[in-house]
Amino acid sequence: MPTLALTEKRNPNTTDIDLMDAETIVRAINNEDKKVALAVEKTIPQIGKAVELIAQAFLHGGRLAYFGAGTSGRLGVLDASECWPTFGVEHGMVCGFIAGGDKALRFSVENAEDSTELGLQDLNTFAPTPCDIVVGISAGGGPRYVLTILEEAQKRGCKTIGISSNPEAELQKFSDIFINPVVGEEALTGSSRMKSGTAQKMILNMLSTGAMIRIGKTYENYMIDLRMVNQKLIDRGCRIVAEISGLPYAQAMSYIEQSGRNVKTACVMAVKNCSRDQAETLLSTAGGILRKVLSK
Repeated sequence: MPTLALTEKRNPNTTDIDLMDAETIVRAINNEDKKVALAVEKTIPQIGKAVELIAQAFLHGGRLAYFGAGTSGRLGVLDASECWPTFGVEHGMVCGFIAGGDKALRFSVENAEDSTELGLQDLNTFAPTPCDIVVGISAGGGPRYVLTILEEAQKRGCKTIGISSNPEAELQKFSDIFINPVVGEEALTGSSRMKSGTAQKMILNMLSTGAMIRIGKTYENYMIDLRMVNQKLIDRGCRIVAEISGLPYAQAMSYIEQSGRNVKTACVMAVKNCSRDQAETLLSTAGGILRKVLSK
């Protein structure tokens, strides 16, 4: 009998969950969820190394790709899709792939996680180079889809990162950095969309956000490279310019429009009292890092 992964073991704290009333069920789940942040905290050294690895890849023209099956794949696609509006990066700089393709985002695709062929197909679609970072995400750490991708990515010269809740995860053999939040048994036996999924979401947030901060996509804790594609984001952009420059909201909005709806450019125009062309030149000279421009 194969060794049972931690993510498949039974939780002794919830064996009578089917006898509980609704509030007690929720309390039991919440008690388990409280363990997630503490488990992630123990992996901060590995997450920090991964953030720096990704940031350096970005600075040298590299890309980041997440690969996973089921919940893990969906979370990777989610994180990748948020990078474009949040940080203004080009499409393709951060990519997310799920075993079974886009259909698997909404429906279960049978046996996709066990497919070597699908793994190679998705990796070839990404077309990795040695400048790129490949991240494999799996609660249990053993799907053939993810293992194939990480092993092949290493052969092609990529740096790899593995994320799993299982200390015995097979994927760590093919991971240059192994991030292992040991969240323990799930409230429902084997339902890794719960604590394991929550840990994965937290870690992916740290990887993408941390790397973007490191390459200058923020000023203080403002998202100054956001894309103003709807009214909420236009309002946020105007407020950011107003707060950084100390100008009234209406004046900040004027700079936003003059800048072509670019928050960083608008900030430089407002603070330095210069034209759009002059602001863009200053930002270019500073490598796009707003703090360097405004600190002079």
